[in-house]
Amino acid sequence: MKIKFSKYHALGNDFIVLDRRKTEISTRRLSRLASMMCDRHTGVGADGLACLSSSDKADCKVDIYNADGGWAEKSGNGLRIAAVYLNGRRKKARQVKIETGTSVDTVNLTREIAGGHIVRTELGQPEFETSRIPVRTRRRFVINSPLKVGSVELPMTCVAIGNPHVVLLVDSFDFDWPALGAEIENARPFPNGANVEFVRADTSKRIELAEWERGVGATDSCGTGAAAAVATLVMMGLADRKCEVVFKAGSLKVDWKADTDIIEISGAVRYVMQGTYDFR
Repeated sequence: MKIKFSKYHALGNDFIVLDRRKTEISTRRLSRLASMMCDRHTGVGADGLACLSSSDKADCKVDIYNADGGWAEKSGNGLRIAAVYLNGRRKKARQVKIETGTSVDTVNLTREIAGGHIVRTELGQPEFETSRIPVRTRRRFVINSPLKVGSVELPMTCVAIGNPHVVLLVDSFDFDWPALGAEIENARPFPNGANVEFVRADTSKRIELAEWERGVGATDSCGTGAAAAVATLVMMGLADRKCEVVFKAGSLKVDWKADTDIIEISGAVRYVMQGTYDFR
């Protein structure tokens, strides 16, 4: 069958958008479609597939499938990309509500930039309780405390931003962090896997981050990862609630609001291409 798609990226974290309101395809085929389309050698190439469908609760629902075909509860960059797609050719910035696997979030296109928009989205409330992340441990919280993962035991923080994250503080990125990220991702304490953030705190208002994304690998940026990193450092007294998160490809602004406990991210989204994929 012929699959019409669009592609966007958010600081290099690229997603293929499939609008299921226009293309009929069964849910059971989406995992295989995602792994085929996201392949950078034999497919279109992307970190994930964002599948839009109708919603009774919001303007649309977005289901995220990672490059390995696994379903993800939420993606901050995927949310922001979906909002730009929904805005279409309209020049006026607007607000949309998008349902994900864990919540309904408000997304705002705040202004136009060359080739795209600056987009801000809510990501819900960070969750540190281990049973809700989930993490296999007897401890209620794991915040900068040692946890044995595979062959290593390191101080780490476990937090959910609609999806599971493990945050580790580092002095530099001059080590094989992708190998460590891969070991942590599917380690026994994380029944649903985990995204892994390696974070260097420059100042209370600026941090640097290297991302290992569940089901994808090393990615240029990650929206929920940026939120997880800031929430972690705020809990440790090392960052302000408003903080810039710097990736190799650019930066995201994070704002963890004290009055609502809602965490938001803001940054660039740019259009890449559209096309038709022959799915067999």
